[in-house]
Amino acid sequence: MIRKARISDVRDIHRLIAHFAKTGQVIPRPLSEIYEHVREFFVFKPEDTDLLAGTCALHICWEDLAEIRSLVVSEEYQGQGVGVALVKACLEEALKLGLPKVFVLTNAPDFFQRLGFELIEKTALPQKVWADCVKCPKFPDCDEVALIKYLHNDHWD
Repeated sequence: MIRKARISDVRDIHRLIAHFAKTGQVIPRPLSEIYEHVREFFVFKPEDTDLLAGTCALHICWEDLAEIRSLVVSEEYQGQGVGVALVKACLEEALKLGLPKVFVLTNAPDFFQRLGFELIEKTALPQKVWADCVKCPKFPDCDEVALIKYLHNDHWD
């Protein structure tokens, strides 16, 4: 089940992100930051467990741009469409908010290209986007690529 995150989910979100941050797949996020931005997160909670098994956030950068960030899915649920469902939840919310563009920085571009994202140069993104980069252990030697999706109010996939 995909739903908006609740305060009671924050520690599980932190646990998931911390697990995947150790492998360099996502930027680590302090617990306090997750509490501050809990309304940005969607979560996946399987019916057969009390723990969350996936999360993803839609972070608004500017009036016309948002970022999908912190997409993680527990290993036992990968390959089952959970990541796709989390990203689609973010895209649907972006549409409801009237955002025309959503981008992602990732080391898994093929996944996002299957969802209609297009490769772009990182330099095409506004400087404000790079605020999180200094938190990344890979900074300044980033191995991620930038992709963007242009949303239309009629249909996006």
